[in-house]
Amino acid sequence: HRAAAALLAAVVVLVLGAWAAWGTLGPEVARLTASDDYEGSGTGTVDVRVAEGDTGRAIGRTLEEADVVKTDDAYVRAAAEDTRTAAIQPGTYRLRKQMSAASAVALLLDPAARQVTRLVVPEGLRAVQVLDLVAAQTTIPRDQLDAAARDVAALGLPASAEGNVEGYLFPATYDVAPDATAPEVLRQMVQRAVTALDQLQVPEERRHDVVVVASLAQKEARTPEDMARVAQVLANRLQDGMPLQLDSTVSYATGTETVTTTAEQRATDSPYNTYRYPGLPAGPISNPGEAALRAALDPEPGPWRFFVTVDLGTGETRFAETKAEHDANVELFRAWLRANPQ
Repeated sequence: HRAAAALLAAVVVLVLGAWAAWGTLGPEVARLTASDDYEGSGTGTVDVRVAEGDTGRAIGRTLEEADVVKTDDAYVRAAAEDTRTAAIQPGTYRLRKQMSAASAVALLLDPAARQVTRLVVPEGLRAVQVLDLVAAQTTIPRDQLDAAARDVAALGLPASAEGNVEGYLFPATYDVAPDATAPEVLRQMVQRAVTALDQLQVPEERRHDVVVVASLAQKEARTPEDMARVAQVLANRLQDGMPLQLDSTVSYATGTETVTTTAEQRATDSPYNTYRYPGLPAGPISNPGEAALRAALDPEPGPWRFFVTVDLGTGETRFAETKAEHDANVELFRAWLRANPQ
């Protein structure tokens, strides 16, 4: 009986010891054997920012901190299984809490998850109009855009811009992230303008004049063909020492948008007034697109010294070599104005 009692006591001690050990080691064993990945597609929503230059590991850490994925290791493994993850764009993504790493990867690759405002900047707007457009279509306050437009260094404005964003806010479609700043948005436009000039191989010493002429052609004509002819008219007049006499430059100088101008407006003392001052205006009067830049760089050869848009509805423009021909074209325009009061 003593032997049995001793054996029973020993068994009890072992069981109690094992129980105590499991109480200490059990959670640790469970932790070591538990998955480092969530299951399923997650719940709720959370916006996560992927910064430019982020590695897969950096994205994984961001997702783990936001409790999108359980661990960055799980994300790195899932990302490694899809080569498209190397092309994940910087931006803000709408994901879900506690989703499997594979589900997180799938959402990051889904364009619909990227939170952006599609900003369309048309050709020919003035800088102030571009800033108005950005302020109206994004959450960026106008005063911040004004301040950014004055910060030449931060925007990366080229020397040819002479410290003025006019002409360098390139017309295009831009994706603006919810947390984008004014300098970021404007810098993107400036970079697109510089890229366009680089691709067209515009020599550095010609860039200022090319952008100025392009801005004039953009405002004065609608088609690439007419822009190239307008650029030639300007070249011919400059070569002959004739004043350009463009109403578009007077409108810019006076801050108006009218097609025609008054004698009083044409007397405005401004370096942009091509009635009052010879040569090109002091700077661009609009933000030209690629077609206008091409026209300025490579005008269509021709003898024209004059042009006038004779139909504001269709944009039909007539070009003339002599003043008499031009006067006849102007009469066509006046007839159109009478038939279509503005």
